[in-house]
Amino acid sequence: MFTVTQLTAGALLAAGVLFATPQNADAQTNIKGVKNIVLVHGAFADGSSWAKVIPLLQAKGLHVIAVQNPLTSFKDDVEATKRAIAEADGPVLLVGHSYGGMVISEAGKDPKVAGLVYVAALVPEEGQNVNDVNAAMAPTAVGPELRLSAAGFLSLSLKGINEFFAQDLPAGERKVIYATQVPWAASATEEKVYNPAWKSKPSWYVVASKDGMINPDLERFKAKLINAVTLELPSSHIPMVSQPDKVAAFIIKAAEHL
Repeated sequence: MFTVTQLTAGALLAAGVLFATPQNADAQTNIKGVKNIVLVHGAFADGSSWAKVIPLLQAKGLHVIAVQNPLTSFKDDVEATKRAIAEADGPVLLVGHSYGGMVISEAGKDPKVAGLVYVAALVPEEGQNVNDVNAAMAPTAVGPELRLSAAGFLSLSLKGINEFFAQDLPAGERKVIYATQVPWAASATEEKVYNPAWKSKPSWYVVASKDGMINPDLERFKAKLINAVTLELPSSHIPMVSQPDKVAAFIIKAAEHL
């Protein structure tokens, strides 16, 4: 991806302004296993990245919460995710996209978390931060499209959205993603994760083979490293938007397994 000082490449997805709609108390639960799904966004766009997946999960009677990460610091994002986990009635399957992979690797140590699903996500090894994770592989070419504000927050240019972030979506959807992106504190790239949750929790991983933000080879490497059940999709950085049926089905299978 990139280092903040050099802005050489890669960034992450998704921010969040979307809560799941209330669950239907009479919904038929069609699966065995974990019934609570907590979705964790990453940087830049908003929670509409999960909007196509949530109804598919709810249709199976799953209870869904989409975390509203403030993106003001890694600590703040972890705390927001922990609050969502605390609201769940029972064990949780924790799903993280992009930078959200860092967040779930920390928050996922909560004893209520039964498993982890990484979606085109960063996976920290011991003592790694965002910059460390991305340093393992050659960066993508998105670096010049990252913008660092005087206040220390990163955003992504329209070209970055169109060519690296969401290139497999219609133009109208790309414009909405650009307009709703939430600036992400650059300091969050420097905060390290110790004893990441994947060391003690079963994991799943969706690799986006056409990802222009995170090197797909890095995604494959990390999926193998954590011994994750892996699904590879020919998708941009946001497969939950471009291929929601497949991402939802993968999450459901993970929930059934637990």
